[in-house]
Amino acid sequence: MTMETEDPNQTVVSHFFLEGLMYTAEHPSLFFLLFLLIYSITLTGNLLILITVGSDTHLCSPMYHFLGHLSFLDACLSTVTVPKVMAGLLTLDGKVISFEGCAVQLYCFHFLASTECFLYTVMAYDRYLAICQPLHYPVVMNRHMYSGLAGITWAIGAVHSAVHTSLTFCLHYCGPHHIAYFFCDIPPVLKLACADTTVNELVMLANIGIVAAGCLILIVISYVFIVAAVLRIRTTKGRQRAFSTCTSHLTVVLLYYMPPVCIYLQPRSSGAGAGAPAVFYTIVTPMLNLFIYTLRNKEVKRALQRLLCKGSQETPEGSPPP
Repeated sequence: MTMETEDPNQTVVSHFFLEGLMYTAEHPSLFFLLFLLIYSITLTGNLLILITVGSDTHLCSPMYHFLGHLSFLDACLSTVTVPKVMAGLLTLDGKVISFEGCAVQLYCFHFLASTECFLYTVMAYDRYLAICQPLHYPVVMNRHMYSGLAGITWAIGAVHSAVHTSLTFCLHYCGPHHIAYFFCDIPPVLKLACADTTVNELVMLANIGIVAAGCLILIVISYVFIVAAVLRIRTTKGRQRAFSTCTSHLTVVLLYYMPPVCIYLQPRSSGAGAGAPAVFYTIVTPMLNLFIYTLRNKEVKRALQRLLCKGSQETPEGSPPP
């Protein structure tokens, strides 16, 4: 898995070997079917929500615009990791990933994950405006505003990921090529570098920590104002309706933030043992987001019903109209 350089005493890694998830080697077929089921539900469900939000005129508020972005991010985030995991369960060759492929996977993963982090913050701001400043909400959160906010999250996510990817792969990799993980992520890849990674680890902790902590603080501040505003609502029905629009967002934020804290705040301990929390937020959470938003949101459920009923009631080609 290495290729010779000009110096015969040094080699450069051209491929990596992903060791995969713990405990999956005993029953690879079973885990393959499990991940295939999760991936199918995630991809189909999120694309269905994306189509629904984009085509249903009743879902025209900024909240559903952001929900469409979240569904697209979840579908892509799952696609970055799950197919390679399933390939590794079938054959040993499926565990092999080229050096360039590893860099691309790491970039795409952190691009999508960081963009999702920023999007959660924007969604919290949207809920703050809708509940705390309902009269100004239509003016402040106009089409240009929410489209611009969504675009900014993608742009910052791209830059954020580019910084980490370039810092990680500018190092020299000359020795072991076995990544004790199921995809190319910063902590397990840095362990294989034939160079001092102290600076990389400090930048990772500072950058990811500051960004994640900053976003979380903004989300918490938004919800402090939201809770205070909801408690001032006199009717029980009004309070329940206001809280129902926020609980879904809070739930996915908690699911998003808790597992990465276990991984990126302890980079040297990351490895196969960190697979459980990583599986949760890279594979399971994108599927859970789908159910959290659809099962708790009546408007989305009605829109899905309208879309499915419209598809089933379409007149077949060549048949006379009813």
